[in-house]
Amino acid sequence: MILENKNILITGSSSGIGRKIAEEALKEGASVFLHGLREQLVEAAITELGSLYGQERVGGLAGDIANPEFPVQLCAAAIRHFGRIDGLINNAGISPRHNIDSLTAEAFEQVMAINLRAPMLMIQACMENFRKLGSGSIVNIGSINAHCGQPDLLIYSVSKGGLQTMTRNLGDAFGPEKIRVNQLNVGWTYTENEHKLQLAEGRPENWLDDLSPLSAPTGMILLPEQVAQHAVFWLSDKSVPVTGTVLEVEQYPLIGRNRIADS
Repeated sequence: MILENKNILITGSSSGIGRKIAEEALKEGASVFLHGLREQLVEAAITELGSLYGQERVGGLAGDIANPEFPVQLCAAAIRHFGRIDGLINNAGISPRHNIDSLTAEAFEQVMAINLRAPMLMIQACMENFRKLGSGSIVNIGSINAHCGQPDLLIYSVSKGGLQTMTRNLGDAFGPEKIRVNQLNVGWTYTENEHKLQLAEGRPENWLDDLSPLSAPTGMILLPEQVAQHAVFWLSDKSVPVTGTVLEVEQYPLIGRNRIADS
């Protein structure tokens, strides 16, 4: 088990990709501290995962990650619960649709507060803990949209581009302290929220049966458990000493791809 005796803090882990990362980390021997916006969902996740892997290995705290004071509270709660944290997954994020005509200053600030400012403040809040340990592993969950992004994901794409730069900057800065910072740029992934979004945008209930081979060459988009397996590896000592790396978790190459003839 590659995370045995590790304590991992995961933001946005009461559902979706973050929940699957928590499950995979527990399978690999870690204890996990969960986070989500809604207290009911966090408590349910703690109960469910605790029943499977041991209540002593699961804790959590609900709260608004957009509140600039909350990251300190969340990190402190995880340390109180487990005594220390060995790894941090910055997974919490939102992906509302905006283009240059529809965006507002308020919408921009909300997306940036959750997708970019919160991960930076989470890392800042956890640094004293990591420095006392003399090591740490931070994994930021980004998006392939960081490189450009679709037109109606303008603010989201900008936020993930900023996260990518932050990852490389901090990976470089913390290298001498053996505190690693890496990022997974995740492609199109099936989650309950993604399903609801596709239905809201007018797609049928069985939209997964009609995926374009350009976006899903294997016939299926990514699953949260597949992303989780990558996240756990980058949390673990198996990925030492690599830092400041951005890995594309997608089923096709992003650079140099030219499949227009097949569309």
